[in-house]
Amino acid sequence: MNKVPMTVEGEKRLRDELTQLKSVERPKVISDIAEAREHGDLKENAEYHAAREQQGFIEGRIKEIEGKLSNAQVIDVAKMPKNGKVIFGVTVTLLNLDTDETTRYRIVGEDEAEIKAGKISVTSPIARALIGKEEGDVVLVRTPGGDVEYEISEVEHI
Repeated sequence: MNKVPMTVEGEKRLRDELTQLKSVERPKVISDIAEAREHGDLKENAEYHAAREQQGFIEGRIKEIEGKLSNAQVIDVAKMPKNGKVIFGVTVTLLNLDTDETTRYRIVGEDEAEIKAGKISVTSPIARALIGKEEGDVVLVRTPGGDVEYEISEVEHI
């Protein structure tokens, strides 16, 4: 299987969620199912069916997280050489040459991407155009709305 890049923070967040699901959510739903069974006829027991459905979601999420963690390649940017190049995990400050707007993005794994928090996936068009470039380089990014030119103002290894 292909390894999926992930930041240290992304791995920690997934492990924390997995622990929460296994130690809190799973036992609670098992208890809810047992309690609903005590109420009698299971065919017309909405509490039972809701608890079983919740159990299915929890078990599915546990399997999904375990799969992601087993394929994760955790990359600690703090241990990478700081040479001004754009690599996975860095935070990049970009200047849009058409609008003079400045934006900051952190390049993260697909599961960690959250555009409102300034985190973009390493597989996004912007990140793919930036990887390997250096501070001061001008990058052309092809977007659905047309081509956009950015200048890389700063590369931070946070």
